[in-house]
Parts: sequence; structure tokens; C-alpha cells
Amino acid sequence: MDCEEVMLTVRIAAAERALLRELARGHGADMSDVAADGLIDVVPSLHVLPLFPARPEPTVLPVAQGIGAGAGAATGPEAAPGPGPGDADVLRLLRVLARPAPCAVTLWLPAPVADLLPLVGERITAVTGLRIGPASAALSAALRYWLAGDPGQLAAGLAALHRQGSPGLAPQRLDVAA
Repeated sequence: MDCEEVMLTVRIAAAERALLRELARGHGADMSDVAADGLIDVVPSLHVLPLFPARPEPTVLPVAQGIGAGAGAATGPEAAPGPGPGDADVLRLLRVLARPAPCAVTLWLPAPVADLLPLVGERITAVTGLRIGPASAALSAALRYWLAGDPGQLAAGLAALHRQGSPGLAPQRLDVAA
């Protein structure tokens, strides 16, 4: 049985839900449409993030590392010599995943976009070292990472994705082959 849309319940923070609503209102769409656009926007961003180094011990969120890291700092091949170009984005993703997400929001995603979620989950696990879980958790993580960006840039990105009325620019549709 083929479905055109997939319903998922995601967990996000109250401020993230408010921002998602505001973006939807400003874009003249519903929250599901904005979430789908955000997922399409964030997938390439996640692809370019550096991988989190695999460690044999349990993963500890490195948010506080580098702040006052001194004499006891790790050395050797697994120790990072300093922040790299994508490390700030990895830390942002880790901070987003560490914050509680008490609000449940039900979203409808086009099936081709929902098909991206296992790949998103695998990439987030590879980048952070944290196991993400089912598709709804991958969507939650990716959506929260996207919403952690600058709200002005998010609104501008949505507007660019759906330019209406610009001469010579027709609304673009992303078709993903399954």
C-alpha cells in the first residue's frame, strides 16, 4: 500500500514549537510543511559535519570540554588539537540533543521526505556517537538542530525555497526517487 504522507509524532522544546509555529505563520503554511522544508534544508548540513571520534568508553557530551581544559586534558591520537571547522556545529547538535524535549507535535511528511529519516538518524549517530533510534527521533533531532539556527536565516531560507512571484522563478518541487 502506497502512502502519500506519513504521520510522525516528534518531541521538541516549547521554544522550538513556538518558533516552528511562527515560521509556519510567516510562510503561510502549516507546521508539517515547514518541518519538511527544514528537514530538506538540514540534510546537506548534517552531511558536511565531521564525524565524532569513536571512543571505547560511554559517550559524554563534550559541551564543557575546551572550557578550562588544562593539565588533565587527553593526549594522543584521539585528542583533538583544537576546534575544527565543523566542531561548532557538532557541539550545537550535541547541545540540542542534550536539552529536554517535553512537547509532542504531530507532523505529516511527504513519504519521500520521510524515507530520508533512517539516513538522517544514521548520520546523526555517526556525527555525535549517540544512538538516535526510530524515524520520529531522527526527525526530532534534525528538526531541533535546524530550529537551533538563527530565526531570521531560517525564514530567509524558507522564502528562498519557495520564491513566489519572482520573475523567471517558478516554485521548485523536490522529487526524491524511492
